[in-house]
Amino acid sequence: MSTPKLLIAYDGSPNAQSAMQTVASLFPGATAVVLYARQPLEGFAAHLEGHPALEELRELDAAALDVSEQIAAEGAHRARSLGLIVEPLISSTMATASETIVNTAEDMDVDLIVLGSRGLRGFKATLLGSTSANVLHHATRPTLVIPSEAVASSRRDSRIFTDAK
Repeated sequence: MSTPKLLIAYDGSPNAQSAMQTVASLFPGATAVVLYARQPLEGFAAHLEGHPALEELRELDAAALDVSEQIAAEGAHRARSLGLIVEPLISSTMATASETIVNTAEDMDVDLIVLGSRGLRGFKATLLGSTSANVLHHATRPTLVIPSEAVASSRRDSRIFTDAK
């Protein structure tokens, strides 16, 4: 059996790190694209064209891109250290992270999308949205959402509390 081509959505968070560690143990030696999806700041300020503040925004965006490159490089290094064959990728578009993940999975013809779960529930999930839920609803590729141990533990505790009622 051949190993799958993975798309690992990575933002540097402990949840993304945990997901990467888990998927590396599930698919040792797999080929993976480690994707960091970012939205350029300049796109949020198109109405500032010609305004002096736009140049400051461009400088901030360039600094943010540098940080994005660092996060992607760290993710690729982490994946390689776990035995994966890795290609880092930064996407810088106005699309949401979930749209970028789904579109990149299609464009790169991956076998499996992998992402961590922040464990948002209730009002926070409604207010902030859930990248993993959006990817699950819109992806045409198999998708694996991996909770970190902290998220899983919190869910277990919540279930125990709910079951005790």
